[in-house]
Amino acid sequence: LITLRGRIIKVNSKRLRLLRADILCLKCGQQFQHMFVGGRYELPPRCNLVAANGKKCPGQKFELLRRTAKYIDCQMLKLQEEDTFDSVAGRTPRHIDLEVTNDLVDVCHAGDCVSVVGVIHAMNSAVRAGKRGKQASETSTYHLFIKANSIINTTAELHEKKMDPGAGGSEEEATDSGRGLSFSDEQMRKIVKVAHADHMFGPLKIRMAFPFDLLVRSLCPSIIGHDMVKAGILLGLLGGTPPSSSGLEDIASGVSIRSSIHCLIVGDPGMGKSCLLLAATNVAARSIYVGGNTSSTTGLTVSLSKEAGGEIGIEAGALVLADQGVCCIDEFDKMAKTNQDGLLEAMEQQQISIAKAGVVASLPARSSIIAAANPKNGKYDMDKTVAENLNVASPLLSRFDLVFILRDDVDVDQDRLVSGSIIGLYREPTSKGFHHSPQKPQLYSDPSSVDEMSMKRRLSWVASTQEPLPKDLVKDYISYAREYCMPKLTPDAAAVLKDYFMSLRYPENGIKRNDSVPITTRQLEALIRLAQARAKACLREYVLKEDAEDVVELMRDSVNQIHMDSSGRLDRTRGGVGGKSKRKQKKEFIDYLRRSNQKAFTKDDFYRVSNQLNLPLNDFWSIVDELRYCDQPELRKGVDGMYYLL
Repeated sequence: LITLRGRIIKVNSKRLRLLRADILCLKCGQQFQHMFVGGRYELPPRCNLVAANGKKCPGQKFELLRRTAKYIDCQMLKLQEEDTFDSVAGRTPRHIDLEVTNDLVDVCHAGDCVSVVGVIHAMNSAVRAGKRGKQASETSTYHLFIKANSIINTTAELHEKKMDPGAGGSEEEATDSGRGLSFSDEQMRKIVKVAHADHMFGPLKIRMAFPFDLLVRSLCPSIIGHDMVKAGILLGLLGGTPPSSSGLEDIASGVSIRSSIHCLIVGDPGMGKSCLLLAATNVAARSIYVGGNTSSTTGLTVSLSKEAGGEIGIEAGALVLADQGVCCIDEFDKMAKTNQDGLLEAMEQQQISIAKAGVVASLPARSSIIAAANPKNGKYDMDKTVAENLNVASPLLSRFDLVFILRDDVDVDQDRLVSGSIIGLYREPTSKGFHHSPQKPQLYSDPSSVDEMSMKRRLSWVASTQEPLPKDLVKDYISYAREYCMPKLTPDAAAVLKDYFMSLRYPENGIKRNDSVPITTRQLEALIRLAQARAKACLREYVLKEDAEDVVELMRDSVNQIHMDSSGRLDRTRGGVGGKSKRKQKKEFIDYLRRSNQKAFTKDDFYRVSNQLNLPLNDFWSIVDELRYCDQPELRKGVDGMYYLL
């Protein structure tokens, strides 16, 4: 009798197994009960019943009386061991078959985390393949499997708990339930200590944010800088509050609101994107790390396999295995177009639907996606949009809540810090002043001397003065916050998020609506999720105004990076991550005019061209003016009101 814990990666369909039935002897006409052992259909070799003449019946032909047959439900599962980073390099994860019967059938699905109690059994490989007689004794190899006596589906229990938050018990009871995670008294003491950490500098607002700042400092401390990117990754690991725990009443009516946060990191080579993804994988309680250039659609979503007996089995992909966790995808730009389309439903609806080979099913994929991508030409071009720099479709890019752009700019101070950190990794640990993450100089004033400090400055100050937390403590803290902390939005925090949303859609000072950053309710929901995750970082029950202000600053930094051109100005006409830059619109417009073999054009001609090229009419004349008044003009306007090509 053993106990195993792992993930279900494959589920076969339910079948009926014959347990016992009455057998009719065709020679003497008597019937007797026969037991079928091990699921094999084997009739007795002879009758051996006493016949009417007082002798044993030698009959060897029988008939099964199906009306007396007793059946039980049976199902085969495949269990894979949990991911551990201390396993032997190069070894594939081990897996074993499970045999479940009766009430244990359909208890778990592909991708669920389970704890199994059962007995190990061995079956000859030839017998398992259906061979009998002499053929069954041809091999001496055996196949091991487990007959399960008990299965605890921790993923299903966690989902039911979140759907019914009022059924939960005390904090002590919570530590022994959920996803099977249990925290010792020492772990709980350290978690509480981090949640109440205080550097005792500056006003209360800065001191209250210290747990969040300390977690950001502890996420991949070997990478110097990129504090805002680390903050976005940390919020993605924590996630928002599930809709059922937020007080929403119409979830049962079909309204789908996700709580997972998706982040995209785009940058030049050598900026540490892969290191950030690996660091996120190491501190997440449930994580999957895949490469976009080596992944397929079925490997990311769901695949069907046909067994020898004709059964159809469902095998879970990376997104299903990372359910209620995080899926890190490196080399996101190198994914094939068909593979990218498979992520659309999983990123927004948080499920994966499959309709193949007569199987119609939907599997949960409530995972946060943190992706890293490289530009097409090796270096990010600020005069182009994110969609133009990447080989990724616009609908997929619009599903990311945060998009960060990392550029390899020349900065003497930053380069000195990075080079010192890299050289320090190869020094002797006993040398004086050795530290894996050299401290930054005091670029900013002491927080005790200021009343207000932006999150970017605050994170930089904490990174220069505080030591990072141990990786195991960060992992325990994130696991606890993600499982048992469900903050709710307060009116003050909601007002901050609403004001920022309205300021993006309707600029102040009477600026035209077309000059605003394109933003929809999808971004508003992203702000709410980020604010909830920001409150989780401090183990708070409610989202405070300070949490919303930090999230607004993070979102503003992301939006500015997306819409900034090479001159440092904001090009608000790009249309977000999936839009077109004005540079590309001008090129398409002038190329079309040159192909028309005309030299003079009226305003009506321009309107006709703009309709064919799907250019925005509300911003069309600004494109014409830039073509007229740039350093190398392409158009000029004559005294007759006509426009001429140069």
